[in-house]
Amino acid sequence: MTASSLITLESVLWALLGLSGFITALFVATMLLPARAVRGMPTPSGERRYYKLNGMALWILTHMVVIGSTVVFGASLSPLITVWFWPLLVAANILSVAIMLWLYIGGKRRLEAAGEAPSGDGALADFWYGVELNPTLLGVDLKIFAYQPSLIGLHVLIAAFGYLHVETVGTMTPQMFLYQGFWWLYLFTHYRDEAGLTSMWDIIAERFGFMLVWGDLTLVPFFYCIAGWTLVSQSEPIGEATAFGLVALFLTGLWIFRGANKQKHRFKLDRNTPIWGKVPKVLGDRLLISGFWGIGRKLNYTGELTVYLAVALTAGTGALSPFAVFIWLLTLLIHRAWRDDKRCRARYGELWEAYCKKARFKMLPFIY
Repeated sequence: MTASSLITLESVLWALLGLSGFITALFVATMLLPARAVRGMPTPSGERRYYKLNGMALWILTHMVVIGSTVVFGASLSPLITVWFWPLLVAANILSVAIMLWLYIGGKRRLEAAGEAPSGDGALADFWYGVELNPTLLGVDLKIFAYQPSLIGLHVLIAAFGYLHVETVGTMTPQMFLYQGFWWLYLFTHYRDEAGLTSMWDIIAERFGFMLVWGDLTLVPFFYCIAGWTLVSQSEPIGEATAFGLVALFLTGLWIFRGANKQKHRFKLDRNTPIWGKVPKVLGDRLLISGFWGIGRKLNYTGELTVYLAVALTAGTGALSPFAVFIWLLTLLIHRAWRDDKRCRARYGELWEAYCKKARFKMLPFIY
């Protein structure tokens, strides 16, 4: 941490103002920009909501603002790292708590006004997991919207590492170029397939509480960019063979990750949608056993981990910190795979046992 990035009361207050302005600008933009209405999957109550999605438009607008400011005014994003990163991190935590308190108090009031019973889990659990499933503000679904400051904020910080790197080293090394390119392609494919959000467990069944709010506003943007700290001062370029290997690893992981999720999402919408050119096979009229889902039960997790491993490897193997996200996700997803397997065994019984014989592997074919 440089002296200019030390946390002071003044810097945190300015960071709070700036971060609040950024989130507000995205919120206003999401209300004004064209959006498509996508019908979601049934919630635990059986309701199927319509979600307005315009994340791609917001992402492109952010590109236009950043690139335009750089070209026209000579602006740089590097102060976000050298001056504002740590105050912004503190501000993000403060905002996460403040937003959650607002959601908690307002949610309780709305439930009482609607005559609905509280969860019964207690105040602490309600604060952590949330009170409402789909809170809205001015017609905007807040759980869907939270992905925008989360992922666009992450991308702005990643770009800021690129600006600082060029200003420090004098050029962009191949590894920093790959770091920037990997994240750009990851986010492009996310927004291209944004409708897939509507079939995610978080959207369908998780209440919007501090766990999701803090994860979106603090954890993702400020933790997932961690490899940038190592890359920013690297001046020695990696070799061509290493670069091609990283590209192959990343693209393989992204193909598995996005492909598996898209297959499951399309199957939920229409069971006759072809997978790999063929009509999907279904076990017991309930479980998909075609495509990636006929090979392994959680290959989408495998693809996601491969993506983050490739991103970490852009920084080399000389430091452990770039691998923090990969290690954290590895433990999280292994546990989630075990939890999902346990839940599915309880739900499907013998049918799940039959499915496991078809899709024998959880995450790594022939290994796990």
